[in-house]
Amino acid sequence: MQAQQVRDGFVELYAAAPEGVWSAPGRVNLIGEHTDYNDGFVMPFALPHTAVAAVSRRTDGVLRLHSADVEGEVVELRLDELTPESDRNWTAYPAGVVWALREAGHAVTGADIHLSSTVPSGAGLSSSAALEVVVALALNDLFELGLQRWQLARLCQRAENVYVGAPTGIMDQTASACCEEGHALFLDTRDLSQKQIPFDLAAEGMRLLVVDTRVKHAHSDGEYGKRRAGCERGAALLGVDALRDVPYADLDAALARLGDDEEAVRLVRHIVTEDERVEKVVSLLEAGQTRAIGPVLIAGHASLRDDFRISCPELDLVVDTALASGALGARMTGGGFGGSAIVLAEASDVDTITKAVEEAFASGGYTAPRVFEAVPSAGARRLS
Repeated sequence: MQAQQVRDGFVELYAAAPEGVWSAPGRVNLIGEHTDYNDGFVMPFALPHTAVAAVSRRTDGVLRLHSADVEGEVVELRLDELTPESDRNWTAYPAGVVWALREAGHAVTGADIHLSSTVPSGAGLSSSAALEVVVALALNDLFELGLQRWQLARLCQRAENVYVGAPTGIMDQTASACCEEGHALFLDTRDLSQKQIPFDLAAEGMRLLVVDTRVKHAHSDGEYGKRRAGCERGAALLGVDALRDVPYADLDAALARLGDDEEAVRLVRHIVTEDERVEKVVSLLEAGQTRAIGPVLIAGHASLRDDFRISCPELDLVVDTALASGALGARMTGGGFGGSAIVLAEASDVDTITKAVEEAFASGGYTAPRVFEAVPSAGARRLS
């Protein structure tokens, strides 16, 4: 239905049928937070919520953009005038992809694009990566660029880092481009090697809930960049290329070398222990011990809250309330400072946990959260 609506919207806007319709999903990160820009391990899976784009080629150096989700007319841009960090609107994401493709030497000569997305914005579920990847995949197909999925992800990351100006890692774009239905993606962000890990909670009588706190966050507002810079400083102090290179077994010795540099100690400890948590979750899932990942998720939240310091009262309330109501595990997910938490629960406990969280938010005077089930879904694909 979403695809047909986007196709119809394209026809209404541009008075012609699109050459095709594509989709790319948002993602939830099961475990592995802020490790991607430290060359570490992550484990996202794709959501059923998607950005959908109807696209046709142009040959006149013009890019026309429109979103069904944003009030306003078609935005028309000249390709040869696209400039990094010149756009603070939603159009920066698709325009940045076109800029990145052309900067890499790919012959993109223009496009008409109409978009719509069901990925919640500002919820830590990679709505921006979904926009980038759906446009990249469409242009790759239409202009026959021959790029692999991981290459598209790299170019989308460059678009967000350089054109948009948000210092994000590679996880979000890779998840949107490469995830498979019924699986979580074990990704080594250093060499981009991937392993699809079966993750079918329903078959085991469990569910994974996403609780969108509705506290908006923005990666480019400074705090994310501060954490990244702090991690890079920690790596430099320890004499390694990235914190991925600090072995978990040597963590105590590494922290001792940092002395009384309290910030560096906290950031390094989170990254090194988080990489270990990702590997532990992979081992547990491969051994069929899915319920045992619950305590690992809980430990991950404590680390993000206390060491990385990117949680917020609403995220902590979700985690504490869910655990008190019988959840197997819970943690914040995404960049932090708002966004969403995930809750692993027995299917029979979902209603109880959901009601408890909603009541806790009401009692705390917070905006009502949005709660939905996260089902591991397919990555980006052409729909028609």
